[in-house]
Amino acid sequence: MGQSLRRPPKPKLLLHICCAPDATVPWPRLMEDFMVTGYFYGSNVHPGDEYLLRARAVEALARHLDGDVLFEPYDPEGWMDRTRRLEGEVEGGGRCGLCFALQLLQCAKRAVAGGFDHMCTTLTISPHKDPAGINRIGFAVSSLFGIRWVERVWRKGDGFKKSVSESRRLGLYRQRWCGCLWSMGGV
Repeated sequence: MGQSLRRPPKPKLLLHICCAPDATVPWPRLMEDFMVTGYFYGSNVHPGDEYLLRARAVEALARHLDGDVLFEPYDPEGWMDRTRRLEGEVEGGGRCGLCFALQLLQCAKRAVAGGFDHMCTTLTISPHKDPAGINRIGFAVSSLFGIRWVERVWRKGDGFKKSVSESRRLGLYRQRWCGCLWSMGGV
């Protein structure tokens, strides 16, 4: 008879989500080629009430997309212990690089445990972050665990503007700072 018309299953991808608004563009786009599960770290977010607002927004986006999401246990003290030595760094400096590495390292561990083939992050949608540096960290971390890094710069093609518009349309909570105690600045 004829050949099977079934498509091969999509590879599994774990998407590191820094916040729900920043995931509004990457998550649906990645769903075109991957079976996507969201992953929210959040231990860098201070205070605890802010973490809850962001976690609930991630849950709301997952429901909207009919997607699955994993949450790392909230451990702000552990995050502070690992980053405190860089407390005085400027925003976008070494502390941020360490924070991204910590988040993506945990994502990679979850990816291995969950049988994911690929991982990616929403961090590159922000106009305030260095996408080349983030992708370098992501590639290095994922390589340690034998996972394929999906390199993207989500802010290209007005990705950030689209994320702002989509998060407003969906009524998602949108924060005013990256997340850590030191990035709160003048908030």
